[in-house]
Amino acid sequence: MERSWVAVLTVALLASGVSAATSEGTLRARDLGIVLAGQPGPLNAITDVGGVQVGHVSLLEGETRTGVTAILPLGPDELAGVSAGVAVFNGTGELTGAHLIREFGTLFGPILLTGTLGVGAARDGALLWSRDHISDPIQRASRMLPVVAETDDSGLSDAWSLPLTRADVLQALEGARPGPLQEGSVGGGTGMVCYQFKCGIGTASREVTTDIGETTMVGVLVQANFGRREQLTVAGVPVGRSLTDDMPRHAQPASGLAYGDGSLVVIIASNAPLLPTQLERLARRATIGMARTGTFGTATSGDIFLAFSTATRVPFATGELSRHWALPNEMLDPLLEAAAQATEEAILNALVAGEDMDGRGGSKVFGLPHERLQHLLRQSEE
Repeated sequence: MERSWVAVLTVALLASGVSAATSEGTLRARDLGIVLAGQPGPLNAITDVGGVQVGHVSLLEGETRTGVTAILPLGPDELAGVSAGVAVFNGTGELTGAHLIREFGTLFGPILLTGTLGVGAARDGALLWSRDHISDPIQRASRMLPVVAETDDSGLSDAWSLPLTRADVLQALEGARPGPLQEGSVGGGTGMVCYQFKCGIGTASREVTTDIGETTMVGVLVQANFGRREQLTVAGVPVGRSLTDDMPRHAQPASGLAYGDGSLVVIIASNAPLLPTQLERLARRATIGMARTGTFGTATSGDIFLAFSTATRVPFATGELSRHWALPNEMLDPLLEAAAQATEEAILNALVAGEDMDGRGGSKVFGLPHERLQHLLRQSEE
């Protein structure tokens, strides 16, 4: 069935050795000279973790400013699950399927990120996709509780028109690819606002060496929609106190909450061998990365984090033993630090990529002013 609005499919580009920012003309935090700790992977993206694929669909027409982002931990064809853990900093948000992840310590199938009122459509689209991709009804049962996370985009988007459709979700899932990613106002992040600047999707990664000499990867993808302007901190500098103009105009969320009371979803991937309890510990470190950007976590900000490891394939209803290798708990520090670092940078990348956007009811949100930010950072060094 044809639809009246335009669905702009934003597919992750094939790896080419060129950064996503170069491919799409979008700057990232490091392009502005922002000094951040840690060694990024080749793409500085969640897709530095082998097997992970990402796809976006963005909906931009009329008063619609929303979309969906799909993350496939092992690509589209793998039936097995991956070890996973969930952590909640502030629970005023939703992550469907979280109870099953906690109970089994396993994530089966894709992860979807969207606006709050798009959760139902995202769930239904994931079920249709699983039905079409998995013929075995027993294996299909592992996908009965899709994983969907949300943040509220109703400040810019006419969320109550329920614009997201199952077809949009299927398109994002079918379009998921490895390689560089678009950031900012794309996919689930299309209508999101962070520190009262235009924001959305951001990603980053860290390459770390464990105490037993193994080189591993930690990749992060965020959907950022939180924070008040005066809180914004970049590389330890409280720049938000000086960036007091270009505030959002007539952009009160339809929920009635003030900006700064939104949410943050963080997805952390690693190829390190980790148990579910260790992945929960990894997920909790997203709180530190979030805090480094300035927020204390407002009362109605839903800040929910999920971490998974691609090192172990977990079978479902095969009668086979599930074997898990894991790093010793006392050797997790490099990974925990990497998760905090990559979360901070992913949020900053989402901010730097944000551009001015008009939305519903004459609303407008401005992008982060790059040159003024650079000036404030230089001043702090003098």
